[in-house]
Amino acid sequence: RLTLVTGVQTCALPISKIMPDVFKSIEFIHGDGGVGSVKLTKFHEGRSPIKFVKHKMDELDENNRSCKVTLIEGDVLDGNVESVVTETKVEACNGGSVCKMTTHIHTKGDYALNEEKIKE
Repeated sequence: RLTLVTGVQTCALPISKIMPDVFKSIEFIHGDGGVGSVKLTKFHEGRSPIKFVKHKMDELDENNRSCKVTLIEGDVLDGNVESVVTETKVEACNGGSVCKMTTHIHTKGDYALNEEKIKE
């Protein structure tokens, strides 16, 4: 298991609005965004090596501004990756907000991920 901690990111705006040239569409295909919902994200061909990903909302705590999602389908889940779980928490900071994300990549068997390649 490899755990990566992503630093400070802006989370206030929908990412598809910030980067419309990268994201083709983002939509809920099951549910309305609550626990159990499934979100499908499609990427523009040629802009990303990834074509699509599906995430399932595992936990949602609006009071603590946190959630946990699992990548359940997509090109990034190759034969060596079992699951990818991301925990996100938004905290107030100097009149704005900070988004802290931790991603747990669970591999199959003894497969070891190349951490430098992931950071690319």
